[in-house]
Amino acid sequence: MILLARHGETDWNAPPARVQGWYDEPLNEIGRAQARALAERVASEGLAALWTSHLSRARQTAAAVAAELRLEARVDERLAESNCGHWEGRLHERIERDEPEAWASYRRAGASFRYPGGESLGEHQERTRAVLADVVRAPLPALVVCHGGSIRCALLDGDPRGLAAYHDVSVPNAGLFALARLDRPR
Repeated sequence: MILLARHGETDWNAPPARVQGWYDEPLNEIGRAQARALAERVASEGLAALWTSHLSRARQTAAAVAAELRLEARVDERLAESNCGHWEGRLHERIERDEPEAWASYRRAGASFRYPGGESLGEHQERTRAVLADVVRAPLPALVVCHGGSIRCALLDGDPRGLAAYHDVSVPNAGLFALARLDRPR
C-alpha cells in the first residue's frame, strides 16, 4: 500500500492563494498543526517507509510523521510540485486577470499544458510515475509526502480522463489518499 499526503498549509495556500511551485515556502502555524494531525492519523498504518519532496513544506510535514513513527524520511526531488515558472509567487487572481488565455489553458489542463517558463503537466506526471515505481520497489506500506500537483498526477495516471481531469481532483492541505493502482515491477 502507498499512501499519498499533501503537505500542511503555508501562508501562500491561504487566501488570497499564490502559485508556489518550486518556491520553498515553509509551513505556517496551521500547517504545523495539520502535520501533527497527519502523523497521528497514519500512526496505526504500520508504515515501513516514508518518502518526501525536498521542498521545506513537505519535509516539515514528513518530519512530524517521522518523529511520531520513528521513521527516517527519504527525500526525493522528483516528488516536488510542478515547476510553475514565471507564475511562481503570483496571486492566482492576478494571473487570471492579467493572462486570461493562459489561465483558461491551465484550467483545461491536460498533459500538454506547460506553465510559462516551467514544465508541462505531462513532464510532472512522468517524474511522479518514475519515483512511485521506486517507492513500489522499496519497503511497503509507505507514506509519500508531496504536493497537490504530484498527487493529482499520481491519482490520474491510468485514468481514462488523464490530466484533463487535473482540476476535478480536490487535494486539501494534509489530505491523505490511498494509491489504488499498485503495479510492483517484476
